[in-house]
Amino acid sequence: MDTTKLKDRLGGKVQELQRPAEAVPVADTALAPVNSNYLALSSNALELIRANLKNQPLSFDFFDIVKSPSGGSTVFSVPGLSGDEAEKELTGIILNYTTPRAYWDTPDPVEGTPPTCLSQNSIISEDGKVCAHCPYNDYGSRDGDSNAKACKESVLLFLLRPNNIIPLLVRVPVTSKPRFLKYATRLLSTLMPVSGVVTKITLEKATSKAGKPYALFRFEAVSVLSPEEAAQARNFSQQFMEIVNAAEMVPELAEAS
Repeated sequence: MDTTKLKDRLGGKVQELQRPAEAVPVADTALAPVNSNYLALSSNALELIRANLKNQPLSFDFFDIVKSPSGGSTVFSVPGLSGDEAEKELTGIILNYTTPRAYWDTPDPVEGTPPTCLSQNSIISEDGKVCAHCPYNDYGSRDGDSNAKACKESVLLFLLRPNNIIPLLVRVPVTSKPRFLKYATRLLSTLMPVSGVVTKITLEKATSKAGKPYALFRFEAVSVLSPEEAAQARNFSQQFMEIVNAAEMVPELAEAS
């Protein structure tokens, strides 16, 4: 990848944003499709989604989810039409993301068991408690043999890929949460939203202090969207997330697995 060209484009975006804004007439929020490699941005995707769902909210069961592989594997298992497919990297536009966290009162909950405590943003729990002050947020609170927290954190990315109009849900584990937030902050330092670039996600093998292998996520901006694509991506993201019923999704996303 030519990093010089990418830096030049990022620098150009910053200069555009720093120019005085010109007065423009208020237009319809529905933007015209653009000439893009992304099917969702170059078609009537939102109309199709609404028509197929009959204006019903998107439920968690409709989404394909990619989780962190076990055993330190550096290959993603991605659901496909013919079953799970192995992919070394995931590339697309991160339309949006959430930072849920959940606590179970047993160290080994049965799969599908709803959490005892839940937070949609990792800051305030649903019952109004401050997560930072919770004893289950302390390192080592899970058990005496590890440095893990009893409250499970993650980042959930809505990743839009070129040939899809429904984003892929990518669950980033707590071990890679700081990496993603640092990536988002670096984009912010150039006034670039995460939805304004094409992101490549790969995996790196790592080893815990206990000697157990696991996978670390790596995030890289591989290209910058054109102004037309960026505007359409923002519009699509906003309207798509309105279709998603977040009140129903978040508790399900936090279920034990």
